[in-house]
Amino acid sequence: MIKKIIQITASFILVLMLISCKNTKQKLQEYVTTYKSTAASFKAEDVTLTTARGYINDNKIELRFETALEQNEANKVKANTAFPALLKQVADRDPIFTELVNEGVQFHVYYLADDNTVLLKEVVNKETLPELLK
Repeated sequence: MIKKIIQITASFILVLMLISCKNTKQKLQEYVTTYKSTAASFKAEDVTLTTARGYINDNKIELRFETALEQNEANKVKANTAFPALLKQVADRDPIFTELVNEGVQFHVYYLADDNTVLLKEVVNKETLPELLK
């Protein structure tokens, strides 16, 4: 009798665990929602605003970092050193970032000048993630 109760309980727990697991699309939505809610507290040099947008059907998340930098060559050089560190900070801050990339989600990350033109753009995917995390 006890053996039967243990089997039923174990089966019930297993079913609950499977139901509670989130799929990639749910994680994508949750990541974007969480990112937006914590964006106001995000601090980085020259960054004035950061936003996230999720594209469920494309398995893609777009992150935008608006800066106070003018669009010129000197600031592009500055961005080449600041942007990789910023990306690493974002990846290290939330383990779901790496989990999503490993599940096939691409992050299109934009580092924008003060006029919203692109200073730098990076696509983070399974191939580029190891280099980012160094």
